[in-house]
Amino acid sequence: MKTMRIKGLIAATFSTFNEDGKLNLALIPALVEKLLQDGVKGVFICGTNGEGPNLTIEERMQIAEEFIKVVNKRCLVLVHVGHPSITEARKLAAHAQKIGADAISAVAAFYFKPRSVENLVDCMAEIASAAPEIPFYYYHIPVITGVAIDLLEFLRLGEEQIPNLAGIKYTASTLHEYQACLNYKDGKFDILYGYDELLLPALAVGAEGAIGSTYTFAAPLYLRVMEYFRQGKIAEARQMQFHAVRMIQCLSRYAPIPTQKSIMKILGMDLGPCRLPLTNLSAAEQQDISSYLDAIDFRNVLEAASSGLTPANGTVTSNMQV
Repeated sequence: MKTMRIKGLIAATFSTFNEDGKLNLALIPALVEKLLQDGVKGVFICGTNGEGPNLTIEERMQIAEEFIKVVNKRCLVLVHVGHPSITEARKLAAHAQKIGADAISAVAAFYFKPRSVENLVDCMAEIASAAPEIPFYYYHIPVITGVAIDLLEFLRLGEEQIPNLAGIKYTASTLHEYQACLNYKDGKFDILYGYDELLLPALAVGAEGAIGSTYTFAAPLYLRVMEYFRQGKIAEARQMQFHAVRMIQCLSRYAPIPTQKSIMKILGMDLGPCRLPLTNLSAAEQQDISSYLDAIDFRNVLEAASSGLTPANGTVTSNMQV
C-alpha cells in the first residue's frame, strides 16, 4: 500500500435526499461536477455532514458506489465507515475497498465509547483490518463523539497495530496538538485539518490538506486563502479567511448541517432535506440566512474568488496548484 499524502481540499459532502426522505442518488453527478470545477482534490462521503449516522449501512454502500462511479478516478473518494457497531463498520470498510475507494476513515464509537488510547487503537485496528489494501484515517471529532484522547499516543500505538494507518482527520480547535501530530516522526503521517474556520491558522502550523463541509460550496474562497498563504501574502490571506469566518458565523443561528444545505440551495444546488433528528429550516429561517449572506456580500466574494478576483485587491493572476 502506497503512503497517502493529500495536499489541497477535500469536500465533506452532504446527503442527497428526496422530499420523502429517501436517497436521491441522481443528484450526485451534478454535485461531483461542481466540486471538480471548484478545484477540490476529493470528497469525503457519509461522514458527519453526509449524515452517515442517519443512514442504514445499505444506503451508505449505495452512496459510496455512486460517488466512485461518477468520480471515475478524477479525484479522491474517502469513505467514512465509522459506526457504533464495529462489526457494521468492518462491513462498510470491506465494501469500500471492494468498490475502489481511495481511503477509508472512521470515528470512534459514540455510544459505548473507548475509554483509553489502547481501547481506541484496538477498535480502529479492527475496522482498518477489514480493508487492508487502502489507507485508513482515524476521524478525530471529540465535540461529537465525546472521545478526546492523546493523539500522539494514538499514533505511537497505531503505527504498530494498524499497518494501513495513513493519518488523522483532525476536527478540533487544539492547534498545538494538531501541530504536534504533524511533526510526529518528521511528518510520518498525513494529518488533515477539519475546522474550516481555522484553515489559515492551521496552514501557519504546517497544514497542507484539509477536509471540511463548507468546501462543498465555498472551495474557491479557501483555495484563495491557501494560495495567498503560499505566496506570503498574509494580509490578503487573512482577509479571505475572514470572509469565510463571517459566512460560518451564521451556521450557529440554526442547526449547522440544515443551514449549510440551505446555503447550497440559495447558491443554486438543492440537495434535498435532512433526516430526523435534524430539522430543516423553515422558509423564514432560509430567508434570514439568505439576507445575512447578502449583508456580508458573500455571493459576490465567492464569485470573485472563483474567477480570480478579490474585492479588496482587484485581479489576481492565478494558476493554483493546491
